[in-house]
Amino acid sequence: MKHDRPKLRDVARLAGVSTATVSRALSNPDMVSEDTRAAVHAAIEATGYRMNLAARNLRHQRTGGIVALVPNLANPFFSQILSGIASVLGPAGYNLLVADTTGAGPDLLLDYAEPSRADGLIVLDGNFPMVALEPGRVPVVQACEWVPGLPAARVKIDNRAAAGVAVGHLLDLGHRRIGHVTGPANNVLTEARIGGVRDRLAEAGLPFPDEAVYQGDFSLDSGRQAAGQWLTQPRDSRPTAVFLASDAMACGFIGEVQRHGLSVPGDVSVVGFDDIELIAHIAPPLTTIHQPRAEIGRLAAERLLAQLRGESQADGDTILPVELLIRASTAPLAI
Repeated sequence: MKHDRPKLRDVARLAGVSTATVSRALSNPDMVSEDTRAAVHAAIEATGYRMNLAARNLRHQRTGGIVALVPNLANPFFSQILSGIASVLGPAGYNLLVADTTGAGPDLLLDYAEPSRADGLIVLDGNFPMVALEPGRVPVVQACEWVPGLPAARVKIDNRAAAGVAVGHLLDLGHRRIGHVTGPANNVLTEARIGGVRDRLAEAGLPFPDEAVYQGDFSLDSGRQAAGQWLTQPRDSRPTAVFLASDAMACGFIGEVQRHGLSVPGDVSVVGFDDIELIAHIAPPLTTIHQPRAEIGRLAAERLLAQLRGESQADGDTILPVELLIRASTAPLAI
């Protein structure tokens, strides 16, 4: 026996509201009361109604997809941000599409910003070409990283202040020769974090010599290479503590130091940045700056949906707090 597919009017009748109210509850939930939303969702569950997303998108001239542009999908840092984005977009009826910008040419990057490709962009790459994000294409929200000068909403942390917190912890432990492994050149996070190191050391009246700066690129291997440089420096003048601009680099640094028979934190204290899942389980567990990555993703998605509903075109910053997580990779300076 053939059963008719539940229709919008069936949901409206059961919920005791009009079909227009059901539509608003689904597409613009903030426009109806919490009790009405609850009644509509209960009626949807009872009837088994499923929204025809393709038809809705066609009516509104939308694709139903949001593209997240990520500079390196192999980096585990982005997993929680993407999960946070998906947790908001899915219930709102949008598909999350993820694209790796590594090695992508200008034409492909421009194509992502076309309305026929996506309804909006969440950009996690601070080196994305600004020309692709000019007004008039699609709504844009920047998350974690940002493109300097781009008039688009940003959801991030205060990277400069967070780096200062990491260095302050090492100063509190008695360290006075503090090194820093940077992120990649010409990167907004790199510049903000090394700026925070300089600020905090200058505040303490301490030098920050060139030989205490090691070039990295956020990767495990660049942390290993930085440790190789550190190991070649005279023992009585090399840093007794090192702050690295990512946890992956910190893991590489610790591994290389230990392979040479030295101890962390006995011979050098190490602080990372990000609090990726792995680093609480290495030996020793890593002291790091915790970024609320899932929350960054959720808020970025919410700000983009607000733009799509025409509720917000603001280009201001949403700054989230960070936390220093002290683990066993740092210790007081041995006198």
